[in-house]
This record gives sequence, C-alpha cells and structure tokens, in this order.
Amino acid sequence: MAEPIRILLVDDQKLMREGIRILLEMEPDLVVVGEAGDGQAALAAYEDLQPDVVLMDIRMPGMDGVEATWRLRERWPGARVVILTTFDDDEYVFEGLRAGALGYLLKDVSGQELAEAVRTVAGGGALIEPSVARKVLAEFARLIPPSRPPEQGLPEPLSEREREVLRLLAQGLSNREIGQRLGLAEGTVKNYVSNILDKLGVRDRTQAAVRARELGMNHDASSSHF
Repeated sequence: MAEPIRILLVDDQKLMREGIRILLEMEPDLVVVGEAGDGQAALAAYEDLQPDVVLMDIRMPGMDGVEATWRLRERWPGARVVILTTFDDDEYVFEGLRAGALGYLLKDVSGQELAEAVRTVAGGGALIEPSVARKVLAEFARLIPPSRPPEQGLPEPLSEREREVLRLLAQGLSNREIGQRLGLAEGTVKNYVSNILDKLGVRDRTQAAVRARELGMNHDASSSHF
C-alpha cells in the first residue's frame, strides 16, 4: 500500500483547521501531519515535517499566506502549496500563484473536491478554481508579459512531442495522466517535463502553464485544471 499523502494545514482559525482536518482524514490516503496558525509558524512546521502538500490560508496575522508561500518556495523549491481563500481575495491569489503556489481553492469546496485537489498537486499537477480560471490566466498574462516572442529566443525549440506534453500539462494533467493520454511511461513524461522547464526557462509547472498560454497551447481553457 502506498504511503499516505502528508499535509500541513495553515490557517489562523483553529475551528477552520479542525474542520479541514476532519474532512481530509476521512480519506484513507491522506493524513494531516501538522498545523500552523500563521506564516512564520508554517515555515517552522514545514522544516520539521517536510509535508507533501501545504494548504495555505491567505489572510493571517503577522506573516500572511503570500509571503509564507514565497519564503517556502525560496527555501524549499519543491514545496507544493495550495491556497485556500474566498472570492474577495483575488488580488492576494494572483500574488500567491506568482509566488509559486500550485493551486487555488475556495473555502466552500466539498471535502471530496479538496481531497482530489490535494491528490492532484501531490501527484505533480496544478489546479485552479473553475469559476476564476479565466480571470487568473488573464491576470498572469497582464502581470507577466512574455519577455520574448513565442518560441523565439529559446535556447532550443520545443519538439513536437514536448509541445504535446506541454499542452496537456497546461490543462492540469498529472504526469501519469499525460502518459496515459500519449501512450508513454510516467518516467518518460517526467523527463519530457524537465526538458520543457529547462527550454522555457521556468521553474515549475505553474509557470510552464502560463508560458503555454502565451504560446497558444492551452486549448482546453474551460477545464478546471490549470
């Protein structure tokens, strides 16, 4: 049996943390290994626990979720952060995603939706709330204009297979799902993704998805995955 996905909850409201913990631990493959009430405590907890996924609130006293995400990703580039917020937090969400968060969920999601989001991010994917996916992508395009024309200035051009993998990555598919779609081994897909990140000059899948949008590759823009 595979090891459960280890989760760190970060929220300044104890009742909210308790509710999320109950929902997540109803799933046999998920376990909450720690909690933190602010960003500074989250950094200390992450160092001690090294969880697979961090569920990060945005508005907290002291260090908020945006700054905590920046610092987590700066110190541990492999940290997988999912932002939990409300509709009126859009500005914070854009900043959080720019900081390197791999997901954005509203706090009114169901327990099943939250569990699936954790699994998606833990598996190497990224996920964004369907109701604001278009807005977030448009904001990324505005805030981070392409530094060079599409596919010009790349050290190496993308191969046709790499373009196919990038297109599916931008739709939020995990390496396993991409492999199933293209008839490739998961390890082979992982190698393609690594090459794509190098060629695009980006550090993670979220930034690669933004770049794919600039290249006109995210044809499935209505998908709830990012």
